[in-house]
Amino acid sequence: MITTEPAHRTLLVRPPSPALADGELTHLERVPVDAALAAAQWARYVDVFRDLGWAVRELPAADQHPDGVFVEDTVVVFDDLAVLTRPGALSRRGEIESMRPVAAATGREVAEITEPGTLEGGDILKVGRTVYVGRTLRTDADGAAQLRALLEPRGWTVVEVPVTKALHLKTAVTALPDGTVIGYPPLVDDPSVFETFLAVPEAEGTAVVVLDRDTVLLSEGAPGTAALLRERGLTVRTTPVSEFEKLEGCVTCLSVRVR
Repeated sequence: MITTEPAHRTLLVRPPSPALADGELTHLERVPVDAALAAAQWARYVDVFRDLGWAVRELPAADQHPDGVFVEDTVVVFDDLAVLTRPGALSRRGEIESMRPVAAATGREVAEITEPGTLEGGDILKVGRTVYVGRTLRTDADGAAQLRALLEPRGWTVVEVPVTKALHLKTAVTALPDGTVIGYPPLVDDPSVFETFLAVPEAEGTAVVVLDRDTVLLSEGAPGTAALLRERGLTVRTTPVSEFEKLEGCVTCLSVRVR
């Protein structure tokens, strides 16, 4: 039974499916994925948060959903509101049902993107009180409009961003603790959309998870970006996510961080 629990520093995750290699692909060629290595990398990823005192809530396995490990796409949290998404990929819509009771257990109001709109969490980037919404093959105009209607009365500013070179907005850009947006220029349609933009040297370096105001988590596959961020005074934790990167995944999409 899922019970209501405090939302402070809770990590929502789902273990990878043995069928991970069959996940959706849009911009990359399919290459072999090692399911055993993926499971080990996922466990190491979760341990980073455990080591820093995060509570971990593991969703039920969804072996029938190859992309189920990418839980960020199924719910997005804004203050006291949790928004269940409606994935643009038909194969992923069955993932929402098991997220619904978990979202409710955070004690937040739960809203939902409804038909015909589509929206995936990987297309949502929060910087301060601004929410950038990537317009992609997975998030459409109706989904973005529904999110705007939910958030603007709550004091958020919603900005739509064109994304044509990457699967999700957060495949192309994420944000540092000070609000600087970072991205790999070949994947970014229009850097001028963001108030402050910093180019990083690797595609694997576009995704950071902010752990606290001085610390970020980054893919082990982006040593140049790690060095750049350390030069800016940040503490950088790295973890291997190579098997998920083969499926257009990254360190952000493997979890939902509830604070």
